[in-house]
Amino acid sequence: MMPINKLKIFNDPIYGFITIPNGLIFNLIEHPYFQRLRRITQMGLSYMVYPGAHHTRFHHALGSMHLMQKAIYTLRSKEVDISEEESTALLVAILLHDIGHGPFSHTLEHSIAKDLSHEQISLKFMEQLNTEFNGSLTLAIQIFKGDYSRKFMCQLIASQLDMDRADYLKRDSFYTGVAEGNINSERLISMLNVVEDDLVIEEKGIYSVEKFLLARRLMYWQVYLHKTSLVAEQLLMGILKRAKWLYLNGAEISASKPLQYFIENDVSLNDFSFDILQHFANLDDYDIISAVKQWQYHDDQVLKQLSQMIINRELLKVKIKSKPINQNQLKLKQQEFAKTNNFSVEEAKYFIFDGVISNQAYTLQKEQINVLYKIGKIQNIVKASDHLNLKALTKPVVKYFICYPKNSL
Repeated sequence: MMPINKLKIFNDPIYGFITIPNGLIFNLIEHPYFQRLRRITQMGLSYMVYPGAHHTRFHHALGSMHLMQKAIYTLRSKEVDISEEESTALLVAILLHDIGHGPFSHTLEHSIAKDLSHEQISLKFMEQLNTEFNGSLTLAIQIFKGDYSRKFMCQLIASQLDMDRADYLKRDSFYTGVAEGNINSERLISMLNVVEDDLVIEEKGIYSVEKFLLARRLMYWQVYLHKTSLVAEQLLMGILKRAKWLYLNGAEISASKPLQYFIENDVSLNDFSFDILQHFANLDDYDIISAVKQWQYHDDQVLKQLSQMIINRELLKVKIKSKPINQNQLKLKQQEFAKTNNFSVEEAKYFIFDGVISNQAYTLQKEQINVLYKIGKIQNIVKASDHLNLKALTKPVVKYFICYPKNSL
């Protein structure tokens, strides 16, 4: 039998006391895999714009679990049958939903391991924990993968109105100080219900959902896709790309053991063995920052300058436009920069480059947010809402950016 531990609460700046419901949840939180999340920044390099945004994936995971407890309580009060086993599985699934995030969360998601999403790595961690905890995570894994027969439980973990989004919008708003993202998570959750195994929001919650979707759109443009954090993240990706290129071309690259492993090896999903999982479990923000601090003194001028930009926050300039960047002009600027700075054109691309960003607050292609009326009718939130702008939120907004050194364009 799993030991019952004494510590039962965390003090959260947003929700107050968060209770730990049972020994399994406590022991998962205590596990080194989960404790690593204390060293993974929730919002990547956004703290370069919003100095308070130093909160971690650990904060977010606990907050999401707290909201899941509220959701379970709400649904049970409305006579939705949720067994104790299902309740624990829901809490485990949401607690561990982000456990596969690498350093700086989304920033380096495809830089550390090739074409691997954090969800795929989260699943690897959960499967390993399931072995260590004698199969007690089996149902949680089913729900996390979306394979469980009770659809609404999968929707609570991953949908357009899930406990993940309900926490991160409120939490990121709090730590950045951007009031536009401050949604009323508790109000939203109190309006949840289940009809024919589908998660719905009661009619009284329409305005709360409108606020939630609008907040999501504003947070993306104002915070998540802010041009300064965007360029900082692009530079950090460039640094790892350059370090890997230098290693492959015989240069000496010093880094911590976990980071060294991923610089020296290409890792994909098929070869994500237990040993590789252990290397990944030892990798966090501190490995990256420590390496970048070292690399600002490297002999390679590209790696050196990129690293100095991050450490000293002397970033590239960035322009965001509504039309694609003229590729001929871009190439010309890269050639000019290469000639002026004694770089090759390929090296110049680390300093002058373009890209695309997009934002869609609500999509009609995925499972939609449905509203339950008192008379029993169910309608999509876009049709149910009298907010004229809500339909506009279903259209993806695409913008184009160009990054370049100050005084070069």
